Amino acid sequence: MTLTIAVNHESTTAPYEQLRAQISERARSGGLPVGYKLPTVRGLAEQLGLAANTVAKAYKALEADGVIETRGRHGTFVAAAGDAATRRAATAAAQYAEEARRLGLSREAAEAAMSEALRAAYDS
Repeated sequence: MTLTIAVNHESTTAPYEQLRAQISERARSGGLPVGYKLPTVRGLAEQLGLAANTVAKAYKALEADGVIETRGRHGTFVAAAGDAATRRAATAAAQYAEEARRLGLSREAAEAAMSEALRAAYDS
């Protein structure tokens, strides 16, 4: 399997964001299987005609999203994105619940605030 990425240099979307979006979509759709080894930052930058910092920025964002994971000198691999995303969401939800409780909000008020935040994020 070969990673094929197309960066449109004429696009108003930043190259790192194009790279991040394409890798993320392919990983989440199964086009890039869990455990697939991605090219090195330098190698992919050279292949795409981008600066290494651009690819590094995309990889860093993907890692923060839980889509990829870096295993030191072994390389960068597609992670079990759904599992990582679910874990991060659960952690954030637990932190929110604890903060709402500390603030003295009722369960109903905390749920209403969360519901409104989700509506704003997903319905915009």
